[in-house]
Amino acid sequence: QVIKCKAAVLWEANKPFSIEEVEVAPPKEHEVRVKIVATGICRSDDHVTTGALVMPFPIILGHEAAGVVESVGQGVTAVKPGDKVIPLFVPQCGECQNCLNTKGNLCSKTDLGTSGGLMADGTTRFTCKGKAIHHFLGTSTFTEYTVLHESAVAKIDSAAPLEKVCLIGCGFSTGYGAALQTAKVEPGSTCAVFGLGGVGLSVIIGCKVAGASRIIAVDINSDKFAKAKELGATDCINPKDFNKPIHEVLTEMTGGGVDYSFEVIGRTDTMTAALACCQYNYGVSVIVGVPPAAQKITFDPMLLFTGRSWKGSVFGGWKSKDVVPKLVADYMKKKFVLDPLITHTLPFTKINEGFDLLRTGK
Repeated sequence: QVIKCKAAVLWEANKPFSIEEVEVAPPKEHEVRVKIVATGICRSDDHVTTGALVMPFPIILGHEAAGVVESVGQGVTAVKPGDKVIPLFVPQCGECQNCLNTKGNLCSKTDLGTSGGLMADGTTRFTCKGKAIHHFLGTSTFTEYTVLHESAVAKIDSAAPLEKVCLIGCGFSTGYGAALQTAKVEPGSTCAVFGLGGVGLSVIIGCKVAGASRIIAVDINSDKFAKAKELGATDCINPKDFNKPIHEVLTEMTGGGVDYSFEVIGRTDTMTAALACCQYNYGVSVIVGVPPAAQKITFDPMLLFTGRSWKGSVFGGWKSKDVVPKLVADYMKKKFVLDPLITHTLPFTKINEGFDLLRTGK
């Protein structure tokens, strides 16, 4: 059966979301229809509204969520109606080169970087006012019901609070994994984290769990420092307080640079600063923030020649389907907290107010 429900449709760039009645088609073979219970707002969604991340319009955004399976298509074995699930914007098909390699996690079935906005068969499951609406990253969670490929859903503990663990669908896992899985931060090491949004704070949680002795939080908004300290930052610095480049400040503070640095903003100037602030011979710098479209980085290759490593990390380097249920289990065992990452809880119809809060750093 087709389901009629509410969704936040983005008809064009630089316009507010429009709450519309949409029609959600039933799941086809190997697809799952999910009732979304809670969804987070992520800067990557906002990048589409500004055009920094290029996607086709009209589109239903959203990729950080949790919900309950409503129905399944033919051939689906992993989940059944009533199961609690987290949608995966990085799926895990288990068959492509990246899924088969122990080092890889960026499944080739992801829509990231292709901007197709359609399901695997080249069609969409959403219709509004007679128009086809595009999917986003194979998830589209800004709607009461969505359709996902079965490789893009992870079944989780039925006791998990969906309004908290939805963060494991993107922000938390991305930051936490950047520290633990991509950088592999060791006990006693020093770390610098550029950007203290939800993902940056999750990097701090990961560094702390890994046993880092010093975690330096960097942001131009000092209002974010209290929460960073609550979650494990040992120092907080605002680049606006110094009249020299921030990488020089960090190098001096640490007597030669940090062991690990993380750029969690998505700006090219902070990416090069994060690279420059890590130790010149064995420092590792990880790009976690989504880079803006059509921008290039220029840097002195000597920064890398001396031995530094520069890495990227998508979804924290985790193999999504394998790890998301484990992260939910770890949350249930209180291995980490999620509550401090939730600043506001709004009804779905106030989604534009939510984005205003994001854009003003709140």
